[in-house]
Amino acid sequence: MIGESRTSITRYGHGVRALFHKGRNITTSVGSQIDAVSENITDVQTKIGRVPAGFEHRPDLISNVFFGTPGYWWYLMLVNGVTDPFEGFNSGDQILIPVIS
Repeated sequence: MIGESRTSITRYGHGVRALFHKGRNITTSVGSQIDAVSENITDVQTKIGRVPAGFEHRPDLISNVFFGTPGYWWYLMLVNGVTDPFEGFNSGDQILIPVIS
């Protein structure tokens, strides 16, 4: 089943997950916050932001603008449904900014 956790433990200490991405089934061992957030993505509070000029296709820099750290680049991509930053995050685009508490 897609998205189902398996019991095997990886070097990251998290189980392997089967996911559906760009029309294919893949497995990943990323685990951590991404799995927890992606399972409850509809429950995330957001505000509206715009991609600043000069920051297009750079979710790391956009994260730094809104959160003060580039570390939430993956969260911006997840919440906005962007799987490839070169297909999204164009200068001036309206995007969702997750509220981090």
